Amino acid sequence: MTELLIIIAFAALAFYNLNVHGDEFANASRKISDRVGKLWDIAHNSMRENRLLRAEKALLTILKIDERNAAAYNRLGILYAKQKEFRDAIDCFEIASSIEATPSSLHNLGLIYYETENYDKAAVAFEQALKLEEKLAARHIAYAKVQEKLGNLKLMTHELERAAELEPNKESYTLLLKAYSSQGMTEEVDMITAKLKRMSKLPHRPKRIMRPRHIVA
Repeated sequence: MTELLIIIAFAALAFYNLNVHGDEFANASRKISDRVGKLWDIAHNSMRENRLLRAEKALLTILKIDERNAAAYNRLGILYAKQKEFRDAIDCFEIASSIEATPSSLHNLGLIYYETENYDKAAVAFEQALKLEEKLAARHIAYAKVQEKLGNLKLMTHELERAAELEPNKESYTLLLKAYSSQGMTEEVDMITAKLKRMSKLPHRPKRIMRPRHIVA
């Protein structure tokens, strides 16, 4: 009987400790989550107000708490790109993509490679972004611009045609018209010119190309 009571006592103590430690862990996790949330607010508001140093400190603090926070690396890359610190921006986008490859982080990486005239790497980054998210015209346009730099005019034209198919507006048609004109594709030029003329007569304002969001994902 005594042995049974001892076992019951130990079981009760273990259950009590489990609940206490479980509550402590939940409270600690909640505090960390709240702190990270406040830091995100600081980073977001600071970037909007162009207080870039304050935003950088907030993002770096987030990464001290969570060193595998892909969204923080992505946002930090955008911040460095704004300051034309392209090497640091590339590092951030590469890390973000290695942790969690999202269309936005890969697209941002491609843009920085394009800006620094590293067109081969830009093409690879844009290709990977398109594999994850193909139905956004701006991604095809960015990829087309890289192909133009690489001299792949056929692929460039194909990508611009896809962009115009996804978002048939003045901007996409104008880019496609330029591509057709540069290659002497007279029939295609006439076709796009006619579409642009019809579009100019429409009463509503044509939509602009939808840009990829600089995501905090």
